[in-house]
Amino acid sequence: MFKASVFPPIFHSLFRRITITPAASRFISFTPTLCNSTTSPPSDNNEDTLKSASTTASTSESPSAHEGRYARTDESVRVEYPPDHEIPPTAVVQGRGGRHFKRTLASFSLEGRVSVITGGARGLGLVMGQALVASGSDLAIVDLNVQEAQEQAKNMRHQFQAENPGLDEKSFPKITAHRADVGNPESVDNGITEILKQHGRIDHLVTSAGFTENFDAVSYPHDRMQKLWSVNVDGSYLFAVAVAKHLMSRKSPGSIVFIGSMSGAIVNVPQPQAPYNAAKAAVRHLAASLAVEWAKVGIRVNCISPGYMLTALTRKILDDNPDLKQKWTSLIPQGKMGTPEDLMGAVTFLLSDASKYVTGADLRVDGGYTLT
Repeated sequence: MFKASVFPPIFHSLFRRITITPAASRFISFTPTLCNSTTSPPSDNNEDTLKSASTTASTSESPSAHEGRYARTDESVRVEYPPDHEIPPTAVVQGRGGRHFKRTLASFSLEGRVSVITGGARGLGLVMGQALVASGSDLAIVDLNVQEAQEQAKNMRHQFQAENPGLDEKSFPKITAHRADVGNPESVDNGITEILKQHGRIDHLVTSAGFTENFDAVSYPHDRMQKLWSVNVDGSYLFAVAVAKHLMSRKSPGSIVFIGSMSGAIVNVPQPQAPYNAAKAAVRHLAASLAVEWAKVGIRVNCISPGYMLTALTRKILDDNPDLKQKWTSLIPQGKMGTPEDLMGAVTFLLSDASKYVTGADLRVDGGYTLT
């Protein structure tokens, strides 16, 4: 049975007790699912203290009719989720910004294009943005934390310069930072206007802004659920529509990639996250629906659904709980968790002309987890 209790914001912790038995191992997922995102708007009331929760799943060796057969406990496991200020900013990836490191198909190039990425100041969004710059694209980083976005834009320019000594600065990619609350239509429109003012056009969009929380369904505060939906679903929809309108006005083709999650196709246990699962399922189906609707005007829409990724948050948790890595990876056929860099090729492929006959696809980058 799942039980959630509330701690003051200072703890920002999620405690989970976990055990794997051979019979249940293929059904259980262990995911660090409390992600404090820079794209998550602050709560307007005291319910924001529910940002931290504790979840416990328990059963006996022989599950009874009243206990889920997939729920197991391990008294030795204690997972604490750190607050935002204890999670280091995502570092710029080394060795990714130079031109022509290896020969590849010219159709993978994004030379001369302008790409927009939401939630691009840290984590998966930042690394995917670096992939687009390395492939030749100019980049507009959109984030609620514009100061961090500006700092990362500067870091990316410096890294590109270091990896391309002697290259004329006129050939450097243009990387800008912009503030937007992705769930607010007016803020989205203002962000798009600012991007167009600085870049003149938009060719590609990646919607990486998102966050998740763990609450059992009967305890989930409605205002928190609305915020989760606003960032994950409304944010993807509003930015996609705004970019599509721009592309249609130019009578130009384009490509859009939504960042979903494997949670949009499976129910991860033991953590209770029904609204998040539903939101990511909506993102996945929204991509497919828009792909059909906009195919006739040359706009492709696809979805990437990552599995378990080693981000700054999960690395800190695993450093504090070294036994957890083995337990998590035992459920993945490839025997390892992914890294943000594992998404670089996928996002480049789906935005580039190399995938010009691919639309409405859901590309799962999960090491085979959802196959078992």
